[in-house]
Amino acid sequence: MKIGIDIDDTTFLTVKSMLKYADKFEEEIFGIPTNRDSFGLIKNRYYLKVLYGWDEKTKFDFFDKYYKNVLEECTMLPNANKTIRKLKNEGDTIHFVTARLMNIKNCDTEEITKKSLNDFGIPYDSLNLHVSDKLKFFKENKIDLCIEDSYETCRELTDNGIKSILMTTKMNADINDKEIVRVNNWNEIYDEVEKYKNNL
Repeated sequence: MKIGIDIDDTTFLTVKSMLKYADKFEEEIFGIPTNRDSFGLIKNRYYLKVLYGWDEKTKFDFFDKYYKNVLEECTMLPNANKTIRKLKNEGDTIHFVTARLMNIKNCDTEEITKKSLNDFGIPYDSLNLHVSDKLKFFKENKIDLCIEDSYETCRELTDNGIKSILMTTKMNADINDKEIVRVNNWNEIYDEVEKYKNNL
């Protein structure tokens, strides 16, 4: 089976390092600490705009300065590597499909992402960066199953007949959709993938 997996806040915990550097950048701009519990306020995937009120220029000034740090400091979600290795050993192919930004100054996103995956021993068959239309990508590449933290993406894929598994985060925890399979960790992801394969 061809499995498409998101990276940020699905395989690696990106939001924590993103907010760390966003708070730092905000303090550099305004000269005062942000002093907010940003992590508890996240309810939207566009949280940099929602939490900080940044326009596009400010956002990309932040990315140019700190995106490299954000990506390098991401930690892996528990058991992601073991679960993905197990799926790969069972014959599934692993395709990372992410909207991670490319062409950011001083940041080789592809090199950093490959290093993170290799450092944690996460196998994969393809790495696809800066994918803005995941539905189109999944259809064109005949991906059978998606593992993702964006409810909107899971909903769109489900509406178009592609099985999706939603990783619970603060941004999607309060969404109730009985058609979307929700999980809390990678052990649960493995169980849901096995259920899906057994029902094919």
